[in-house]
Amino acid sequence: MTTPADLYEQHRELLDQAIAAAGARDYWSAYPESPSKSVYGEDAAPAGERAFTALLGQQFPIEVPGATGTVSTERSPYGIELGVSYPRADAAGLVAAARAATAGWRAVGPHGRAGVAAEILRRINARSFELAHAVQHTTGQAFVMAFQAGGPHAQDRGLEAVAYALAETTRIPVTSTWAKPQRGGEPLRLAKTSTAVGRGVGLVIGCNTFPTWNGYPGLFASLVTGNPVIVKPHPGAVLPLAITVQIAREVLAEAGVDPNVVTLAVEERGDGIAATLATHPDVRIVDFTGSSEFGNWLEANARQAVVYTEKSGLNTVIVDSTDDYKALLRNLAFSLSLYSGQMCTTPQNFLVPAGGIDTDAGRRSPDEFAADLATALDKLLGDPKRAAGTLGAIVNEGVLARLAEAGSSGTVVHPSTAVADEQFPNATIRTPVVKRLDAADEKVYTREWFGPISFVIATESTAHSLRVFTETVRHHGALTAAVYSTSPQVVAAAREAALDAGVHLAENFTGGVFVNQTAAFSDLHGTGANPAATASLTDAYFVAGRFFTVQSRHHVEAVDA
Repeated sequence: MTTPADLYEQHRELLDQAIAAAGARDYWSAYPESPSKSVYGEDAAPAGERAFTALLGQQFPIEVPGATGTVSTERSPYGIELGVSYPRADAAGLVAAARAATAGWRAVGPHGRAGVAAEILRRINARSFELAHAVQHTTGQAFVMAFQAGGPHAQDRGLEAVAYALAETTRIPVTSTWAKPQRGGEPLRLAKTSTAVGRGVGLVIGCNTFPTWNGYPGLFASLVTGNPVIVKPHPGAVLPLAITVQIAREVLAEAGVDPNVVTLAVEERGDGIAATLATHPDVRIVDFTGSSEFGNWLEANARQAVVYTEKSGLNTVIVDSTDDYKALLRNLAFSLSLYSGQMCTTPQNFLVPAGGIDTDAGRRSPDEFAADLATALDKLLGDPKRAAGTLGAIVNEGVLARLAEAGSSGTVVHPSTAVADEQFPNATIRTPVVKRLDAADEKVYTREWFGPISFVIATESTAHSLRVFTETVRHHGALTAAVYSTSPQVVAAAREAALDAGVHLAENFTGGVFVNQTAAFSDLHGTGANPAATASLTDAYFVAGRFFTVQSRHHVEAVDA
């Protein structure tokens, strides 16, 4: 049997590299993002597709403590039949199993737990193509994005959490000696043992759009800090996390650890098991990604737990001036189109001075900027095949409803249209809608419109734009912000405004990096400093609340010291 200690030694170099990368903040990735034969092997792609296809219409092979019957809740935004069924979870049975597994998992220690986590990630990476299909057909992401964001990028985020958790739980030495000098006698001597003790049962509540990317940080941070974890997928995106839990349980069992350290909680829509679990007295950690409504409810009601939420917000772009207008428009058009704007980091509000912006193409009014952005969208999405690969598919009816609502009134400068996908004729694909507003229309733009919906908002001036930006983000939250200006003074003012609002800022992005993309081991995702999130992926705060350090002490004689 391979023990957790063996797994740590096998992955020690990787873990050391990950800790160093988290400190350096430069580019580093442990898992290649290219779905290339030269990287993953000649048969990896077809084998992954075969593995995914074999799951369709079947009962997923996984043991769930206390399960009662089965459920099947997923539909593919691309229109294929999934038909995967899962054991229906029982909250009491899951919590009892997790508690029973706690002591054994604590005894493994931080290094052993990190070794197990690294092995889980290694096996997840080996199934990246299978996971890519699972992510694509539950979230609507196009395949390449599903492979990258749902696979290697998510795995990097998971490893980043492992690195932080290992570093924090080993900061205090396990054993130490203490000797206090005494006048006229031998020193007082104590031997001390310090143990990182998990807070309790962890609960990861998955989202419909990025189940692995958003789910892995909390899962692996809780595991390495000594907590068993119940994974509760969104009913629309179960399969990617079910595969993840299946792998985790296999690794745990092979390492001689109770596999109920990680369990799966699948529900029928409307069961409300997330709320039941989140308020259970033995559930002490909650990780949630999703709507502000339920995130706020968790923060208010899961009082026995430390709650990490990533919710919605008003991602804002301040447009003042630019010396590369075409590149600005290309960059923003792609940011709005990527995965149909169904990213928590996609820009929604564009603040443009009523007097216009200075560009290398001449001065552009808010109306002209909006029209130019619409033209850039049409150019980017003019070819249906390219459009389908960029937009992906609409994940659920809620996004479609908001899209219809936004396009039915007011000044629409870019209407949303349907796009056909040759490979998936039944896919639900839509282009973004762009509307023109004024700063007085705050009832519209201070609401989050999750999906491919954005607003060009005329303000009194750039100074007014900065005030609107600061106030709206303070009150409603944001995960990203951007500024475009050729003025160092305006950029400096935007930095100060971002610090006041507590949001990350992108400055003059015109190249191949976009405001709605972040890189593990370098970029932080969320800040915890505004209502959109309570923590950041990933920093020490994200892991420190998941464990305590408990000491024991005993006297030792001088001869034993």
